[in-house]
Amino acid sequence: MSLDYLQLAGTKAKGKRPQFFADSDNERLLSILMAVAGELAVTRERLDTLERLLEAKGLLSQDEIETFTPDSDQAEARGLLQQEYIARILRVVQQEKEALEEQQHCQSNNDLSEIEQELSRI
Repeated sequence: MSLDYLQLAGTKAKGKRPQFFADSDNERLLSILMAVAGELAVTRERLDTLERLLEAKGLLSQDEIETFTPDSDQAEARGLLQQEYIARILRVVQQEKEALEEQQHCQSNNDLSEIEQELSRI
């Protein structure tokens, strides 16, 4: 199940990516930063909601939340969540890598075609 989320994290939006900086490295960094900021904003809002509800219902105190230590299964689940998170925020880097690999693959195929044409002339 987690693998599906990892694959979805790398999905590419249709259309051209908007560009704000002339330097592609700055553009990449901005994309990563905005992905992190979006993730963090959503997480903080949801966390605040959960903590307020739990405390209001008398189910957990802030102290219990602060001192919680996950067991091994919970730690493993958290590790998977972290991998999915990293995949989402580094999506732009992964997509650029895939585009470069595709470009190299196409160039390699073109080179092979040229060699085949040369050999057929001999």
